Amino acid sequence: MQQIKCPKCGEVFTIDENSYANIVNQVRDQEFQRLVDQNKKDLEEKQETQLEKAVMEAKSEAEKTIAELHAKLQEAESQKKLAETEAAAKLQAVQAENAAKLQAVQAESAAKLQAVQAEDAAKLQAVQAESAAKLQAVQSDNAAKITALENSIQSKDKDSEIAVKDAVREKEDKIRDLQAELERKDMEFQLKEDSVKRQHEQEIRLKDEQIQQYKDFKMRQSTKMIGESLEQHCEMEFNKLRATGFRTAEFGKDNDARSGSKGDYIFRDYADGVEYISIMFEMKNEMDTTATKHKNEDFFKELDKDRNEKKCEYAVLVSMLESDNDYYNTGIVDVSHIYPKMYVIRPQFFIPIISMLRNAAENTMQVKKELMEIRNRNVDVSNFEASLLDFKDKFSANYEKANKRFANAIEEIDKTISHLQKVRDELLASDNQLRLANNKLEDLTIKKLVRNNPTMKEKFEEAGVDFSRKKKAVEKQDEPSPVDQNEAE
Repeated sequence: MQQIKCPKCGEVFTIDENSYANIVNQVRDQEFQRLVDQNKKDLEEKQETQLEKAVMEAKSEAEKTIAELHAKLQEAESQKKLAETEAAAKLQAVQAENAAKLQAVQAESAAKLQAVQAEDAAKLQAVQAESAAKLQAVQSDNAAKITALENSIQSKDKDSEIAVKDAVREKEDKIRDLQAELERKDMEFQLKEDSVKRQHEQEIRLKDEQIQQYKDFKMRQSTKMIGESLEQHCEMEFNKLRATGFRTAEFGKDNDARSGSKGDYIFRDYADGVEYISIMFEMKNEMDTTATKHKNEDFFKELDKDRNEKKCEYAVLVSMLESDNDYYNTGIVDVSHIYPKMYVIRPQFFIPIISMLRNAAENTMQVKKELMEIRNRNVDVSNFEASLLDFKDKFSANYEKANKRFANAIEEIDKTISHLQKVRDELLASDNQLRLANNKLEDLTIKKLVRNNPTMKEKFEEAGVDFSRKKKAVEKQDEPSPVDQNEAE
């Protein structure tokens, strides 16, 4: 039967084991389901946050890429406009240069003509034909030069137009490449976003499966099995390194409960037959749905007691309790300020704490060996004194036991003699009573029987029995002797 106190009214009532178990299972299932739903909700919110963050980062990266592409496009357009402006400026410069050359040639021709006319007007007619020929030659030469210049100008215009067209075509190709790159980036972003979504969906499905498996596992496990699973984990971790790192060590369960309590495991290591390190381990775990949560410090006192009773140097609590406590989640926690040489660890630090304590204890090996040698030197004297004291103690104990038994035997003999004397007296008294009974039987006569019975006396008289002759003898026999009277008394 179990007693339950109502949290509202404070009334205490008693229920049977089945009802209590049903209530506990109901509260445990509801609490566990609440924790599972809360964990699932937190996980979904975390994954949604991560997904949104990933999407925002991808969008930010895409926007950054788009902005870079737009900047490159604007830069290409500006370069295109600059190239067009430079080509137009070059074309204008070439045209201006050609026009200046043409004007210079025409001015030079006009100057020569004027000089020739001014030099000899008289010879003008004489050499008119020659001048005309020269003029024609100069004019034809000038026309050829003008034609060459015009052709050169046209050729440079065509080159400029071709260069501008090439620059424009190149810029257009770059724009198309940038647009294709932008489309490719968009497609990659979309594929990446789809991949992230699928990955998160897969992770959510795996988490749901793990939560369900964890829930089923917790439902199947009892509190004892949860504790044993932690012990088995630590034992397996140790056995993995037993053959390589702990060849001379002993590690096993503490089965000695003579003092009323015991730890879980004891570790001892030896060097040259000398024990130089010993650790008492206690493993503590509990279900997530346990109503009353234990704390690590609740087990310090009992662990220190077990360590002292089993003569271990160190005490280590391997705990899964207080999982949200950052003080115990940081690593190996030294609680020697509460109990000497005591540590609290998480299961992942099980092997490191053994290695750390063993390496620290190896530094004291030389001191322990010297102490052992000193003890061995004095062992004969110590053993002799111990043997002598042990002999004296045992002899005194044996003497006291023999003396006590001798006194008990004398007392029992006295009791036996007293008992036998009582039995003798009882037997003598019984013999006297039998003799008196026999005498009374012999003294029994008809006259005594009918003395106070007139009816029987008449009957006997009618039968012819004479009582007068035996009257005196009977009366004499009826009087008891002094001895018989004393014995009867």
